[in-house]
Amino acid sequence: MAVPDNTRYLGPRGFDQANFTLSADQRNVIILLVLGVIILFIQAGTGPALLIINSIFTIFFLVSTTYRLSLIDMSLRSRGEIKIDGKLEPPHGEWPEYVIQVPLYKEATAIPHLIESLTNLDYPKNKLTIQLLVEADDEATKGAVETANIELPFVVIDIPVSYPRTKPKACNVGLAVAKGDYLVIYDAEDRPDPDQLKKAVIGFSQCEREVACIQAKLNFYNTERNLLTRCFSAEYAMWFDLCLPGLDALRAPIPLGGTSNHFRLEVLTQLKGWDEYNVTEDCDLGLRLFSQGWQTRILDSTTWEEACPKLTWWIKQRSRWVKGYMQTYLVHTRDILGLTKKLGIVNSMHFHLLIGGSVLAQLLSTIYWILVCVWLGWRPDIIGTFFPGPIFAMAALCLFVGNFAFVYTCAIACECRVGLGKVVKYTPLMVIYWIIMSVAGWKGALQLIWKPHFWEKTQHHAD
Repeated sequence: MAVPDNTRYLGPRGFDQANFTLSADQRNVIILLVLGVIILFIQAGTGPALLIINSIFTIFFLVSTTYRLSLIDMSLRSRGEIKIDGKLEPPHGEWPEYVIQVPLYKEATAIPHLIESLTNLDYPKNKLTIQLLVEADDEATKGAVETANIELPFVVIDIPVSYPRTKPKACNVGLAVAKGDYLVIYDAEDRPDPDQLKKAVIGFSQCEREVACIQAKLNFYNTERNLLTRCFSAEYAMWFDLCLPGLDALRAPIPLGGTSNHFRLEVLTQLKGWDEYNVTEDCDLGLRLFSQGWQTRILDSTTWEEACPKLTWWIKQRSRWVKGYMQTYLVHTRDILGLTKKLGIVNSMHFHLLIGGSVLAQLLSTIYWILVCVWLGWRPDIIGTFFPGPIFAMAALCLFVGNFAFVYTCAIACECRVGLGKVVKYTPLMVIYWIIMSVAGWKGALQLIWKPHFWEKTQHHAD
């Protein structure tokens, strides 16, 4: 399918996109913070300086942990997500036109399952357009699509080979030619509930006009594959079944998942789609929606994905997510006063704790785990010299309290999510999972310096 010449102008531009990492003001703030820490050590001495720094980090960990627990408590008490029960009838006499986008890159093996899954959707085919967004030089995937012998409503759109080579760029190309009322994104391995589109349409009809996006829940169909997939499933259940519904109940900004985002197409076009330089374009778009006065709600319908069953693949995926969260945080804090004015004080705190806070917690966790392991293994005098008893105790307390909360909330989520009861007994091992998450976080943080726009492809369909 031909691509219009104006596709390169989609997406936010300049100061509002992640085409550069730090603004001049942000660089100056970082320099001032580093100088401030150096002066603190010179003036106060090592012990007092470490006491102050660790006290700040202790407060941060406690606030962050309390915040996550409060979201989960809110979710359990309100269960405010959209639930559609009973017979599914079109709210205005007929079903509206729906566009489905599926970005594809090196996904030849996924094509047969993808075609089957989308064909099984319970939605009128004459109201569907299914865009298969295939990179122009991906001969293997193009060949698999040709072999599948697809027909309408499937449409193949060639994505030009140009920088940056990211999922959001492909989505913007598809958005430029999309026509309809609603648009949803699915990944190559996705298996959405067959009635999800109808539930989303009914959900939009029941919501205020300000609701521009409905996020379906995500979880995995290969949970029992190995220990990693079990832990991954527990984490996803905690995030999509407890944390996001808690944000929904508070009508707070919601960082979108990478798939199963249902949009009012008109609003998505007004926002010019996704930031093609951001490697977590979904998170960024969720915040841009909210800052422009639009709301996102959570739909009680699930899209089943494939959890990365191999550690090397999982680390690549996780590091990309952390890098993207950092990109999103830096982009939206370039004008921090303007952001606060748009979001308000309370919603700004949601943003700082959810986006910036989650990354900081992962990065700090690595440092504290190393210190704890060194002390437990060798008891070197240097630990006692640089981290006197009270300081070390505070750091260790926050580390263990935070990990306990992570394990506990994942266990609750598995109990709430039908089909994950068997995973509960594995949740104590989430401590190890959290450590690996922290290591992946550092990989993403360092990659932000050297390769900020590099998209590490998530591999699927492991043998």
